[in-house]
Amino acid sequence: MYGAPLSGQAKKMMLLGSGELGKEVIIEAQRLGVETIAVDRYASAPAMQVAHRSYVIHMLDGEELRRIIEQERPDLIVPEIEAIATQTLVELEREGYRVVPTANAARLTMDREGIRRLASETLGLPTAKYAFADSLEELKAAVAEIGTPCVIKPIMSSSGKGQSVCRTPDDVEHSWNYAMEGGRAKMTRVIVEEFIRFDSEITLLTVRSVSGTTYCAPIGHIQKDGDYIESWQPHDMSEAQIREAEHIAGAITEALGGTGIYGVELFLAPDKVYFSEVSPRPHDTGMVTMATQDLSEFALHVRAILGFPIPSIRLLTPGASYTLKADRESAKFRIGGLEEALAVPNSQVRVFGKPETKVGRRMAVALSSSDDVEQARKQAKEVASCLRIEYTE
Repeated sequence: MYGAPLSGQAKKMMLLGSGELGKEVIIEAQRLGVETIAVDRYASAPAMQVAHRSYVIHMLDGEELRRIIEQERPDLIVPEIEAIATQTLVELEREGYRVVPTANAARLTMDREGIRRLASETLGLPTAKYAFADSLEELKAAVAEIGTPCVIKPIMSSSGKGQSVCRTPDDVEHSWNYAMEGGRAKMTRVIVEEFIRFDSEITLLTVRSVSGTTYCAPIGHIQKDGDYIESWQPHDMSEAQIREAEHIAGAITEALGGTGIYGVELFLAPDKVYFSEVSPRPHDTGMVTMATQDLSEFALHVRAILGFPIPSIRLLTPGASYTLKADRESAKFRIGGLEEALAVPNSQVRVFGKPETKVGRRMAVALSSSDDVEQARKQAKEVASCLRIEYTE
């Protein structure tokens, strides 16, 4: 039991990272009477606009992070982005704070090396072949070992930043420079991955709660430069593929522990399911669940971390999402076309409320449902095409 927000008896949740996914988490937490605090590196982030209060700090500065957590003393610390001073979270957890799902999960999943070694070397899960490099010369050697084409990513980055496909040995230097520009925490280490010839890639949302481990229907998606463009649910899979996907997702999330939702990314090849990545939080491709499930990924995350039961997850209808992205940087803009977008039947729009546009930044998402996935995808794309960013400078 807990009291009303701002009463001194409330359950307090601090969200570390306050983008569009965090905004939905805050809304769901407030529906259950939780007092919410949003933290990010910039002012007026989406989740800050709906939280009870907010703070702007440098998220990779452990001292700043500790100061604000000790000041607020939240019951729950909920990381919503990768770029956080995770070692500080590990220390705070040892001191008695609760980090969702665990501080170690937040630390490992920010580090592509740590999570890949856990999946492949500790758990024996199928992954693409991989190698690591700390310099351009080491990268050239790693690419020669793995072969081309291959995928090169910074050890620490988010939303596909710094990720590229290296198609020939002549592309190695460009890929190295791109990874250095897109990486986080000033890391100069990269991972080189075998280029998997896959039929499709999916997100398997995996929920760990007092009711056990449960899975949402698989979500198919299309990415460009490592960042998602559209997603749909359910993705067509054989029973054998679903069993293998759930086995992989169950193993990796069991190893990471805690409660909450995990977004497990997988490649579906003709003869195998491969583990790709995992996020210990709601996943961007999972925004489609706001149109398809009785409980969205955000509602599931909040229920799980508060210790409430999740007896079942129901897919109510096939559905799809399609993003609206900016093509330039500006602080003076408006989102237009909502009248036309909302006139499309069985469709919704979420405008994120981000204060600035940047090249490739998601500013809104179209959601649509239908009797079949392909029709839902067409509708979501139609809705998104109605939306436009109008720059006023």
